Amino acid sequence: MINEISALTSASGTDGILKSASTTRYSASGPDLGGTEAAGNVSFSDTMAQVSQGAIDKIKQGEAASIAGVDGQASVQQVVEAVMAAESSLQTAIAIRDKVVSAYQEVSRMTI
Repeated sequence: MINEISALTSASGTDGILKSASTTRYSASGPDLGGTEAAGNVSFSDTMAQVSQGAIDKIKQGEAASIAGVDGQASVQQVVEAVMAAESSLQTAIAIRDKVVSAYQEVSRMTI
């Protein structure tokens, strides 16, 4: 299952819909505080790919720690910490997925 998720994250970089979206530029009437320079031109799809790859890595670490615990190569504390981190990442990924599905359903219900 993790390999399928990895395939999805690698395919998200070729999403033509997000790349063709126009960018909006804001001009501040006050003095330049330099806050916008740190953000750069990071796209939403790149951010989502990084978040999903981080979740995949934590889940893989949790699986590896549990296997090492069964083999006796890792302590119980290490296994529990890795599994709890993986569970937290999985819950976050599920919450993001639910929000994306909800937003899609809301957009699809809009009248044109």
